Amino acid sequence: MNPRHVLLAVAVAIVWGVNFVVIEVGLQDFPPLLFSALRFFFAAVPAVFILGKPRVAWRYVIAVGLVLGVAKFGLLFVGMDHGAPAGLSSLVLQSQVIFTLLFAVLVLRERPRKTQLLGIGIACAGMVLIVIDHGLAAPLGAVALVIAAAACWGVSNIVTRHAKPQDTLRFMVWVSAVAVVPLLLLSLLTEGAHDDLDALGNIDLTGIGAIGYLSFVATLFGFGAWGFLLRQYDASTVAPFSLLVPVVGMAAAWVLRGEAVGPQQAIAAALIIGGMACTVIRRRTPRKADSAELMPAFTRTD
Repeated sequence: MNPRHVLLAVAVAIVWGVNFVVIEVGLQDFPPLLFSALRFFFAAVPAVFILGKPRVAWRYVIAVGLVLGVAKFGLLFVGMDHGAPAGLSSLVLQSQVIFTLLFAVLVLRERPRKTQLLGIGIACAGMVLIVIDHGLAAPLGAVALVIAAAACWGVSNIVTRHAKPQDTLRFMVWVSAVAVVPLLLLSLLTEGAHDDLDALGNIDLTGIGAIGYLSFVATLFGFGAWGFLLRQYDASTVAPFSLLVPVVGMAAAWVLRGEAVGPQQAIAAALIIGGMACTVIRRRTPRKADSAELMPAFTRTD
């Protein structure tokens, strides 16, 4: 892999890892669903007018927009707003790898490799440790919302594999556009127009910075760069860099937010990351994979 492309892949992983801390900061200024809607609005506008049509069937754009944009990110933001810490969320959300494999087996009738089954077992053991860790500061319900977000991410990965978008950035811009209105409506129904207008009326530089980071850095730069790498190399070459995301997320939360990582959480993190690593191990070099296979899991942050 070209050294410059290695640096680019590492940069994307850092951007997506820090993303969780930025979400936590932004949630101090905005209700979670409104925050998510604003993130997608500015990721979509004006990019949709510049990049043009998504070049895939609209049913896939709408499906991924609802499942990934509305359900996955809505659940993630609400879960973090209800107490799931940034570092823990960055780790738990990566269980999407497990859900993607399970859905591929159940829906697509794919036969998992032995290393993938081993990886699922190891990662599940780590998830169990997370759940039973009584030292967690996060309410169990908040962690459950993040796990549900990971499941939605897994569903969107399966849909995206069917869509096979050739331009990851263009596809994500239109997915973002689809998510805006449903998220705004949900925000009005559950968070209330008063809280939404109050947040918008009192927006400060911190809130603007958080929206800007999520919209332009994490979404447009992150997915654009990741899609570029997937067009240059096999998915199995690019995918392992996604394992850096929870590492960066937990480190950033520790440095920037003071989130302590206890021994049981450290063991759980090692099991989950190790399990995910097993899912990308192959005995031989695979054929060139299309960019949809791993998008948006780094596929496809946050």
